[in-house]
Amino acid sequence: MTMDATRYEDGSISYPGHPRGPGGSEPVETIDLSEYTAEIVTWTTSTATPPGVREPNHLAIVEFDVDGESVRAIGQLTTGDVETGDEVRPVYVDELREPGAGIRVPESQEWDGYRFEPV
Repeated sequence: MTMDATRYEDGSISYPGHPRGPGGSEPVETIDLSEYTAEIVTWTTSTATPPGVREPNHLAIVEFDVDGESVRAIGQLTTGDVETGDEVRPVYVDELREPGAGIRVPESQEWDGYRFEPV
């Protein structure tokens, strides 16, 4: 599994990707962010989580530097033992939440993804 960001004709990069870039330009390539490390911009811990989401749930906004372009993402952390400015890497997990705990039919969506782990 990859953590795909999109580069656009104007050089900008977004995660997740969109049919058009921030300036309206066309996508030209995808970049797998799981091959990069990022820096924690800010983080928090949620203690009142939705059904099936671990409690407490540590979350962060992280910033990747991809060829001089800043790319931000939000996601779960593997631990609450972090500080703003820490370096993290994306790690793949099979289930970001318990598929049977919510109101959606488990087969109706994907449950895997990435958490950020301190380097």
